[in-house]
Amino acid sequence: MSLDQTLNLFRAVGEETRLRIATLLRRGELTVSELTQILGQSQPRVSRHLKILADAGLVERHREGSWIFYRFVGRQRLGDPAVDAIGDALKRLGASEDRVAARDRERFEQSREARASAAAAYFRANASDWDRIRGLHISEPAIEAKMRELLGAEECDLFVDLGTGTGRMLTAFADLYREGVGYDLSREMLAVARARLDEAGVTHAQVRLGDALGVPAETGSADVVCIHHVLHYLAEPADAVAEAARILKPGGRLIVSDFAPHDLEFLRDEHAHRRLGFSEEEAEGWAEAAGLEPASSAALRPERDAGKGLTVKIWLFKSSAAVRRLAPRDGKPPLTDLSLN
Repeated sequence: MSLDQTLNLFRAVGEETRLRIATLLRRGELTVSELTQILGQSQPRVSRHLKILADAGLVERHREGSWIFYRFVGRQRLGDPAVDAIGDALKRLGASEDRVAARDRERFEQSREARASAAAAYFRANASDWDRIRGLHISEPAIEAKMRELLGAEECDLFVDLGTGTGRMLTAFADLYREGVGYDLSREMLAVARARLDEAGVTHAQVRLGDALGVPAETGSADVVCIHHVLHYLAEPADAVAEAARILKPGGRLIVSDFAPHDLEFLRDEHAHRRLGFSEEEAEGWAEAAGLEPASSAALRPERDAGKGLTVKIWLFKSSAAVRRLAPRDGKPPLTDLSLN
């Protein structure tokens, strides 16, 4: 990177509002609306500062329908010591006792909690009817059949389902594991899951209260980790992939199913979706950052006349012996898991 480019980086954060924005985005992904609420500033002002940060290469943006998400790019994107130095400084500022930084940090957490509460209320209202709601998208048996095809028929010791919801994955793959554990933060969902497991006669699986972004499972303990229709509810999907990588054994496998990119905005308002699907590049980027290797993938498209169906993507990743065991980012507590299966 040239001297001018380096100077441009430091000029970009050399203003109070932009420094606050960069510090917040170093903590996690936010929309313009969320930033305006946290900072107490107008949307045009925040957008103007975001453009300066983006032009300098410190912030990246991702558009999904009418929403635009912003995050600090970090050294992994630019590979420059200056960016790394700025990122470290932002991390220290974000954790400091500075009055403004502490207030921004508090409002950041309040923003996260508000979104989590809204989604949790939706999940409670729909817990008993969740499989029917899932049926609006694409046939669950078709998804499960393709997941089984990618996983193969070899039995494993420990199968972990992150965001287990109604426990459907634990039931669907009960013949492939000796012990299964599902984690979810919704007590209502866990009650449904326990009843479903009992009905199916699955006695070698259990469900527990736990966050998919910080599960109480030992590092390197799982043979297979499943994340089924969970990531689109999360503010930080990459963190869930990193957590799955942490608990996988060397040679273990992570299977992920979620939606391909789409533009059905009503899913945000009516069904608590945070993200409108994920691209191949995005999913593989999270896996690579977590030290996972791509093994295979598949796409299941809705029938031609289905109308409201969505394309489902399935990715299978493998943990190598050299997987990096990642601690929670920046030492912050796990974000709320808004996942259901």
